[in-house]
Amino acid sequence: MGLLLKPKKRNKWRILFGTKYYQMKRYWNWYTDGKKYTTHRQSTSLNHLVFTHKTPLLRKLKDVDMWLQHNKVANLTIAVKKLNGIVIKPGETFSYWRSIGNVTKREGYVDGMILHYGQVTTGIGGGLCQLSNLIYWMTLHTPLTVTERYRHSYDVFPDSNRSQPFGSGATCAYNYLDLQIRNETNFTYQLILTLTDTHLVGEWRSEVPSTRTYEVNEKEHWMTLEYWGGYARHNTIHRRVYNLGEELIDDEFVTENHAIMMYEPFLEDRSSW
Repeated sequence: MGLLLKPKKRNKWRILFGTKYYQMKRYWNWYTDGKKYTTHRQSTSLNHLVFTHKTPLLRKLKDVDMWLQHNKVANLTIAVKKLNGIVIKPGETFSYWRSIGNVTKREGYVDGMILHYGQVTTGIGGGLCQLSNLIYWMTLHTPLTVTERYRHSYDVFPDSNRSQPFGSGATCAYNYLDLQIRNETNFTYQLILTLTDTHLVGEWRSEVPSTRTYEVNEKEHWMTLEYWGGYARHNTIHRRVYNLGEELIDDEFVTENHAIMMYEPFLEDRSSW
């Protein structure tokens, strides 16, 4: 596809000022882009379940201390309270970061794991990508439209127990790497989020029963040896759309992903990951 991927090295000052620039740009856009952002939450759930999914809270990852996983749960607990029950009416847009707000110590967030240019490090609010990943994956199984999503630039961990296609998540960074979802239907949808002892659980619900079901799958997947000596991973994500009679009515392209691999491909023994 002619796409060249190479690890980027950024001066810390460039990262700092670049981040501030894009954050200010996002603040400006939120109030000038003409979108009607959802602000309403309700405690009662809409009647009809559209799709549900859950992901484990604690995972053993190579070279990642478990205290970071526990801190991630603390961060998710705060963010879930901000998003649970949000209602998206027809014509409205859901913004992940506009709804959560700034991620600071003052808000109760603690250090968690973050991925910074392919390296595992720590930062306030770390771990919230698990929540944006969950919401994005669920949304692909609904009639709602993803209008903004950012893919992960690095593939950090091998596919140990991966249940979803590579590249089916949405990375996030306050506030410029946002996840935005627009309701282009004629009906209201609601996001329900809960934490159990073991899982982050999400639901999209609606005021009317679903007339479509969706099957998200990977169509192409390949790895390339890049000119600088490392490997990159690529794929395309599609979804099949079925009617109530389980007849295929559409096969849609969703997105393509390209990521630099931070581990050796074709590992024979992954038991230590």
